[in-house]
Amino acid sequence: MKRKIYNDLLEWKNTKNFKPLMVLGVRQCGKTYIIEEFCKNEFKHYKKINLLQDSDVVKLYASDDSSDKKYNDLKILLNFDFDQEDSILFIDEIQVSEELISELKYFNEQHSNVRIICAGSLLGVKLSKLKKSFPVGKVTRLYMYPMDFEEFLIAFDQESLLLKIKECYKKNESMGILHKTAVDYYRRYLLSGGMPESIKALIECKDDYYNYDLSTLNDMIEDYKNDMNHHVLNSNETLKIRNIYDSLPSQLQNASKKFQYSVITDDAKSREYASPLSWLVESSMVQQCKCVKRPEKPLLGFVDNNVFKIYYSDVGIFNRIVNNDIRTIMIDDMKIYKGIITENYVANQLKAIGFDLLYWKGSRDSKVDFLISTMNDGVIPIEVKAEENTQSKSLKVYNELYHPKYMIRISLKDFGYNLETNIKSIPLYAVCCIQK
Repeated sequence: MKRKIYNDLLEWKNTKNFKPLMVLGVRQCGKTYIIEEFCKNEFKHYKKINLLQDSDVVKLYASDDSSDKKYNDLKILLNFDFDQEDSILFIDEIQVSEELISELKYFNEQHSNVRIICAGSLLGVKLSKLKKSFPVGKVTRLYMYPMDFEEFLIAFDQESLLLKIKECYKKNESMGILHKTAVDYYRRYLLSGGMPESIKALIECKDDYYNYDLSTLNDMIEDYKNDMNHHVLNSNETLKIRNIYDSLPSQLQNASKKFQYSVITDDAKSREYASPLSWLVESSMVQQCKCVKRPEKPLLGFVDNNVFKIYYSDVGIFNRIVNNDIRTIMIDDMKIYKGIITENYVANQLKAIGFDLLYWKGSRDSKVDFLISTMNDGVIPIEVKAEENTQSKSLKVYNELYHPKYMIRISLKDFGYNLETNIKSIPLYAVCCIQK
């Protein structure tokens, strides 16, 4: 499957200042697959090691030998000269060895010609709890997310539909009869989410989506919950992580429009749940959306770190957690969950295309679902609606207070621009077109 991160990998390859590359992201989003494709396609000499299987490499870097000796012994151990031109070494599951993570500084400083790319399960969690020093400034980080809707359409051989969507986005023109087709694909995306294995299972249904195997997503959720046993202090910590994860549907529905520890349990305190919540964020199983006090650039300078929302990292997984079946999704009958699932979908899309997840909440119960910072147009508010009915007071309040260049409303409606209200209408299937 084509992934847009491939272009980022090419950019890293072509840079003059070589640094080891570390690819982070939620489990099963396709990291290993795309890295292997990149290494095989773009380099003449390629070697992959998996530290869950190559215990000798782990033992080598746990020894007291000098960095020079470890470096030379690694070549012999792997029977691979990564110093040679046009070569690359892929270290998978690097989280197993803190010592090797720390040694990436040595690779960068003493052997900057060497191409090394790293990935691993729960790597973000591991990096947040390192006992060894992290090679700050000596490693390039790249974040990978589940497939966005653009990649989803490409996987379904719908490049022509995608080009039409992008053209209508630029011109604010109606999709016409193709609007319904694009909405149908959007609903299919809600069913599978963005995990490659899940999308592959949906493609194999050959348009008979009622035979889509939901066990693919069920297995992923079970794997996620099993992961919650790793890199934690004790079983009590694991229970807290699971309780937070299971509470998210209720969190997104609560009237306060923010994450509340009291929703987890009546007596839950932030000091008890801060570490479990951090674990979920670092694992990329969830995505955090922070509240902005003042919608001015730079937005991150006006963040209230104590007020935030939490989304699942994948909308397909969200639908399985709340037990929305295939028919419920395909006929658009998600009832009480429809609004928050739609909002979660938009959050996932914005994150995948490179935006920080931020929102604004004002007085008089007014709130804007997302804020984005653009290079030429300043701060732009985004409101999300699950239906074609787009009546809302919040954008009007925001407009009166801050006078943005324009505002965005994302819904099931076709493209359009209302000069009177200053609102650009974007269909849910076109979030991937928004640019910085």
